[in-house]
Amino acid sequence: MSTPDTGPVVAGPQGLEPRVPRFARPRAFGFLLLATGVVGWVASAVLVLERLALYKDPGHVTSCDVNPWVSCGRVMGTWQSELFGFPNPLIGIVAFAVVLATAMAVLSGAAPGRWYWAGLQAGVTLGTVFVIWLWSQALFEIYILCLYCMVVWAAMIPLFILLTVRNLVHGVIPAPRAVVRFAADWAGTLVAIAYVAVAGSVFLRFFPAFTGG
Repeated sequence: MSTPDTGPVVAGPQGLEPRVPRFARPRAFGFLLLATGVVGWVASAVLVLERLALYKDPGHVTSCDVNPWVSCGRVMGTWQSELFGFPNPLIGIVAFAVVLATAMAVLSGAAPGRWYWAGLQAGVTLGTVFVIWLWSQALFEIYILCLYCMVVWAAMIPLFILLTVRNLVHGVIPAPRAVVRFAADWAGTLVAIAYVAVAGSVFLRFFPAFTGG
């Protein structure tokens, strides 16, 4: 059973009750896509501009070259920064443009079909896997942080988690009712846990740099 505005209706203790979190409703979710899309796209665009500046002048000091441990320029000199033969941020520019286009469509009143949301989920999931790989490389292989890359990480965390919850609630991703209810009730907490986990991993890995040890 579903309603036009809130999607699937899940049986609750008082009968049939809508279990769609506020953020998963069309207008609110459109703004969520807009916010994460803008943040991710701008960070990716800045990285591309910095990369072009380095192509033009190998001695260019990027705007996020803070110290030996936080340096976009040094990260751009690694093979991980061009995994597919071109600067990784180009992927971000295209991918976040799709997120922004979806946000504009949803905010204008469009209702993309289930196939579209499934495709967006697949794309965002692949992007998240890529970001996790980049995170692991930054912490355990390169041992250098890229400030703008971390901004992209910050955008991807709520985008992935809340899109997944949205698609669970609206039936795009089939799941047991208990799983859907848990995801809907704990979505914000899951985002907070992810942020704390990433921040904690960075702090612990770079503890000597932070303390001067």
